[in-house]
Amino acid sequence: MYKLYYSPGTAAFPVHLALIELGVPHELHKVDLDGGEQRSAAYLALNPSGVVPTLIVDGKPVAEAAALLLLLGERHPEAKLAPLPGAPARQVFLQWMLHFANVIQPNFRIWFSPKEFAGPGEVATAKDLARQRIEGEWEIFAAHIAARGPYVTGADFSVADIYAQMLMRWSRNMPRPATSWPPLAELVARIKARPSWGRLYAIEGLTEWA
Repeated sequence: MYKLYYSPGTAAFPVHLALIELGVPHELHKVDLDGGEQRSAAYLALNPSGVVPTLIVDGKPVAEAAALLLLLGERHPEAKLAPLPGAPARQVFLQWMLHFANVIQPNFRIWFSPKEFAGPGEVATAKDLARQRIEGEWEIFAAHIAARGPYVTGADFSVADIYAQMLMRWSRNMPRPATSWPPLAELVARIKARPSWGRLYAIEGLTEWA
């Protein structure tokens, strides 16, 4: 039994979606971010960074969305949500998982919270630079899907697609959302068509980008 500490639409989103896809027993604890629960002593004991997600695995807390997706894929190989070591698709899978985590997601943090990264008078510049970088990444990712899709690793759906879906969803209100690129709009539609998508939206109470 897993226990996921989450908040709707956050970086916990792909971990929750992966748990639903896997069909494994899990329980949910909604962290009250607005009320500051993430800064409580009880939560910081689980996740010293004070962020979501945190997943209780075999009685111990584990954090970081990308790490959790990799872990879940490997703990449940029967679900085939991650190419195993030695599989031909493993290289491209790891490449994109780390690219999402190390390159694309950090730029979203700047886009959403530019004041954390820019001094007075530089906030607009920081936000615009993040936008340009994200749009450039969509260009690269769209070319990859067009050439090697329909999913990140080719023919098979994986947690890499789940992670990409979170990031693409985060772009929904940007001047050029990910769906502005046809190959990415098609990828988004493929993932939304899966039964897990509607179930997650119902559980988390989400409505945007349904």
